Amino acid sequence: MSFAGKNLKYLRKLRGLTQEEFAAKLKIKRSLLGAYEEERAEPRLDVLQLICDTFKLSLDDILLKDLTESKGNYLAKRRAMKMAASSTGEIQFVPVKAAAGYLAGYADPEFIDELNTFTLPMLAPGNYRAFEIIGDSMLPIASGSVIVAERVEGLDDIKSNNTYIVISRKEGIVYKRIIRNTKSKNKLTLLSDNPTYQSYTVDAEDVLEIWKATLIISKANTQQRWDVNQLANIVSNLHEQVSQLKRKMN
Repeated sequence: MSFAGKNLKYLRKLRGLTQEEFAAKLKIKRSLLGAYEEERAEPRLDVLQLICDTFKLSLDDILLKDLTESKGNYLAKRRAMKMAASSTGEIQFVPVKAAAGYLAGYADPEFIDELNTFTLPMLAPGNYRAFEIIGDSMLPIASGSVIVAERVEGLDDIKSNNTYIVISRKEGIVYKRIIRNTKSKNKLTLLSDNPTYQSYTVDAEDVLEIWKATLIISKANTQQRWDVNQLANIVSNLHEQVSQLKRKMN
């Protein structure tokens, strides 16, 4: 006996999705999903595999286990077991393509469970996450590098001039150097290592998460370097900024 149809309906309702929304996620017609849930048809293997990938379940889980028999606690228990095994140093990876989804689902355990994971045995015990960064604002860190970072629980734990992944409602996910604002504890100044980028401030209440950079993973032979023109532009830029400061002081 297959529990596929019953489990599909359970998983859909667990996410709070309509049949239309879940069908779109599975890339099938709503009427076909309805047929699966009502057990008028057996789900195709490609659909089952997509569900397994989405919910981190096996085909045996979908086909042979009644996920509703635990009174809604099956996935919760499974997640608790996963968290108990986190001493192995499991790290969730947030690629650039998942950045928008992360802003909406960063506090949703089910969304976090869907992220790919890896382990790094050299890390000390802690709560880590990895973020892919794009752009040249933190040169010489290459665009496409992955920043492995440890969760910062409060603003008081931030050390000025260190590098962090900052997640905020307005700016999204950025990798910057944080400068503590001595005049206002409710604001953080974010500074790029590439001086051609202007620093800016964010309100503490707008910040969703902060992660302290621990390791940087880059592809071999992709380390970006300053060229002569870049250095000349930077020197010119800095000279102009100094001149402006002098004019203001005078």
